[in-house]
Amino acid sequence: MDIGEVLSRAWKIIWKYKVLWIFGILASCGQGGGGGGGGGNSSYRYSQNDPNVSPEIERFFFGIERFFQQIEAWHIVGFIAIAILIFLIIWFITLILSTIGRLGLIQGTVQADTDAEADADAEQLTFMALFDNGKPFFWRILGLNALVGLAMFVLVLVLVLPMIGVAALTFGIGLICLIPLICLLIPVSWGITIILEQANIAIVLEDLDIFSGIRRGWEVFKENLGNILVMALILGIGGAFVGFIFALPLFLLVFPAAFGAILGGVTDSALPLGGGIAVAGLCFVGYLPIMIILGGILRAYIQSAWTLTYIQLTQASPSEDEVEELDEG
Repeated sequence: MDIGEVLSRAWKIIWKYKVLWIFGILASCGQGGGGGGGGGNSSYRYSQNDPNVSPEIERFFFGIERFFQQIEAWHIVGFIAIAILIFLIIWFITLILSTIGRLGLIQGTVQADTDAEADADAEQLTFMALFDNGKPFFWRILGLNALVGLAMFVLVLVLVLPMIGVAALTFGIGLICLIPLICLLIPVSWGITIILEQANIAIVLEDLDIFSGIRRGWEVFKENLGNILVMALILGIGGAFVGFIFALPLFLLVFPAAFGAILGGVTDSALPLGGGIAVAGLCFVGYLPIMIILGGILRAYIQSAWTLTYIQLTQASPSEDEVEELDEG
C-alpha cells in the first residue's frame, strides 16, 4: 500500500469537496466523550470573617453549601436519574449526528476517488445527495457503533469497579499491581477502535450487515496488520498533534483571567477578576466556531484517509466469502 499516496489523495479530496467539511463536523460529534467529574463532601468550610476570602466568593460558596444541605436524599436520587436520562439523550443525538457524518464522508470519498481514477469530470458532491445515499446504511452503522459503545461502557464498569474496591481495601497500594492491566487496556482499546473503523467502511462499501461488517473489519485488520498499524500511528499521532495546535488558543485564554486575578489582588477589588473572566469568555465564544470548523476538517481528512486505506487494502485482499465462492467455482 502506498501510504503517501493515500494521505495526499485524502487531502486533495477534502480540499476540493468542501461539503465534506460539514460531514466532518457532524462526525466529530461522536469524538471525545464527556466524562463528568466526581463530587464528594468537602471538609473545608467558608467561615465568615475569613481574611483570605473575599466577601463575594464567601457568599457564593456559602450559598452552594446551604443549598446542598437542604437537599433530601430522594432529591439527590431524582437529580441523578435526570442527569443519566439527559446524558443518554445527548449521547443518542450525538450518535445520530456522527453516523450521518461518517456515512457522508465514506461515500463522498469513494465517489470522489472513483471519478478521479476514471479521469472523468467529477460530479459536484452535494449534502442532500450524500445524505440520501447514506440512508440504506444508517441503521446498520448506528447499531454497530451503539453496540460497541455500550459493550465498551459495560466492560469499563466491570473493570473499574473492582479496581475501586481493591484500591479502597488496600489504601491504594493494590493499584500498583493493576498497572500492567491498565497498560494492556490502552492497546486493546486502540485495536478495537481500528477494527471498528474498518467495520464501518465495510458495511457501506460491501453492503454488509452489522456482524458481517465486524467480521470483515477483523479480516482486513488481521491480514494487513502492518499497513494498518502504520496508518493508525500516522493518523492518531498526527491528528492528536494537529488537534492540540487547534486547541492551543483555548489554553491562552487563561491569561486574561489570571491577569485579572493578580490585578484584583493588588487593588483589593473583584472587578478586574470579573473583567478578565469576561474577556476570556468572549474570546472563547469567538474562537469556538473556528475550532469546530477546523475539527471538522481534521475529522474529514482522517475518515477520508481510512476509507482510501480500506479501498487499497481490499482491492488486493478478497473477503473470506469471496474466497469461498472462488473455491466452490
